[in-house]
Amino acid sequence: MDALLVVINVFLIIAALVLIVSVLMQQGRTQGLGAISGGAETFLGKNKAKSYEGKLELCTKISAAVFIVLAILMAALQ
Repeated sequence: MDALLVVINVFLIIAALVLIVSVLMQQGRTQGLGAISGGAETFLGKNKAKSYEGKLELCTKISAAVFIVLAILMAALQ
């Protein structure tokens, strides 16, 4: 049982680090004063940013779900 707890702990730490990095890499939702002067990005730049942001958002959701499941499992096994 101790080996299982160690493995779950390792995966919990990895999930936490992935979650932290994916949240920190995301841009803020507000554009600030840049939105008033018009779009600085071109059409291709917006699509590129959306796909990159979409991947980060998906990574955040998956790592958060894995983190929650592992934390509940860890609490149940102790």
